[in-house]
Order: sequence, then C-alpha cells, then structure tokens
Amino acid sequence: MERTNPCTACGACCANFRVSFYWAEAPERGLPEAVYAPLNATMAHMIGTNCRHPRCAALSGEIGGETRCAVYDARPSPCRSVEPGDDKCLQARAAYGLAELSI
Repeated sequence: MERTNPCTACGACCANFRVSFYWAEAPERGLPEAVYAPLNATMAHMIGTNCRHPRCAALSGEIGGETRCAVYDARPSPCRSVEPGDDKCLQARAAYGLAELSI
C-alpha cells in the first residue's frame, strides 16, 4: 500500500518559518523568480515568509487541510531540510494546533 505524503495535509512549516537561502541556489534549482526575492547581497528568501505572519507564496491550500507547494521540485534547501515528524515539523504543527505526526 502506498503511503501519502503527510505534508500534503499540513503546510504548517510553509507558514511558520522564514525561508532564506544563498541567492545562487534559486537559479540552480530553477526556482521561479515570482516566488523569491533578495534578502541582502548574498541571501534570498521565499516571498511571504519574511513577515510577521509568514505564508510562503508557493503554498496553496489551507494549513492543516489539503496543501500543495507550487515549486516542490525546485524548492530551496531550507524547505528540503524539514522532514515529516522532525523537530521543525513538530514545532510548526504545534504553532497551528495540529497533532504530532505518528510516522
């Protein structure tokens, strides 16, 4: 039986953390210019994550419901570093009142 990705029913990390990364990573991965912006001379950030109530511009859907990353295959390294059920995942889920994952 194929397991579904629990991230497609969450999205909390995409709406909880600032996603900043080395600017050259964006063109290397093919990240569309519409979803990231310069942060300083060497860093960029995902649009929507650099504010008080973050929500990544690439995220669609409702947090805790059905969600989708529009740039999943090109997502930057900070996004790739969060794994379902890890500390960052659990921190984001708790911030949105979502139960811990049982993976």
